Amino acid sequence: MSDDMTPQDNPAKDPEDWVTGDEPMTGPQKSYLQTLAREAGREIDLDALSKADASRLIDELQAASGRGKPSRTS
Repeated sequence: MSDDMTPQDNPAKDPEDWVTGDEPMTGPQKSYLQTLAREAGREIDLDALSKADASRLIDELQAASGRGKPSRTS
């Protein structure tokens, strides 16, 4: 990280580039996805998602609901 960047300025990496993207999603991801899915009225198989898949789905559901930041992929 350069001297003029703060941790908050660190650009987000695409989930495709994550070294640990294939690992199971984290507890906080699962909890947040449960909330977003419930609000969106969607059924999601949470046990089948990797960290990267969970991140992409969070972005999708946030964009659809207007919650959080706009999706990186749009």
